Amino acid sequence: MNIQALMQQAQAMQKQVEANVEKAKKELADKEVQAEAGNGLVKVTMTGRHVVKRLSIDPSLLEDEPDLIEDLIAAAINAAVTKADELSEATLANATSGMGLPPGMQGLFG
Repeated sequence: MNIQALMQQAQAMQKQVEANVEKAKKELADKEVQAEAGNGLVKVTMTGRHVVKRLSIDPSLLEDEPDLIEDLIAAAINAAVTKADELSEATLANATSGMGLPPGMQGLFG
């Protein structure tokens, strides 16, 4: 076995993984997830890179206590973060699939 050839193959594979991960990160910036709280009274749209694009509050909610509004906003944002994380994990796993990485190693490139 030629060690130098093996090292070159590993370097080429690393460059391919890095290129795939960068492409996936750019895709995540364009993909959006939506979440809501309070049966849709508060809605959040967020990118796969955790940038909040829109926040919608039903006008009827504005008559309630500020604490309730704040809790629903926080809940909607947290739900959107969870969805964005799931999207990110799936997208990055797809970017490193087929590269022959051992289980658990794919997360190192996120």
